[in-house]
Amino acid sequence: MTRELTGRKVFLITASAFAVIIAVNVVMAVKAVRTFPGLEVSNSYVASQSFDADRAAQNALGWTLTESYADGQLRLSFRDAAGQPVRVENLSATVGRPTEASDDLNPEFAWAAGDYVAPASLAPGKWMILLEAYAADGTRFHQRLDLFVKG
Repeated sequence: MTRELTGRKVFLITASAFAVIIAVNVVMAVKAVRTFPGLEVSNSYVASQSFDADRAAQNALGWTLTESYADGQLRLSFRDAAGQPVRVENLSATVGRPTEASDDLNPEFAWAAGDYVAPASLAPGKWMILLEAYAADGTRFHQRLDLFVKG
């Protein structure tokens, strides 16, 4: 025996579908806001005023930087234009997930065999390194590196 499809039943089906869609959107929005790591700079206009000069000074250093992670150690290799290791001043780095700040860590790097090495326990997946260092003449070197840890 089949029952008649009334206007009330159609309304309840439609309202239920929209309720599910709205509930999922609210949950996703709350998760997005809670895990957002924040701003890169407090005032992007002010930061843009010196961007070209800062980039030119950093490029003039002629440094290249490569990162690697193996056996619980994070390694940063600074090289000059001739391929020789570079010692930097005031090296600081934040290592974290690109999408949330809860896993962020600030490893302490030590100079070892021409590279900077720090112990770090990184789970498999995509990581980002926000790095800042200074040359002996005071030129700021900063870079964002993407690191993928295999698991």
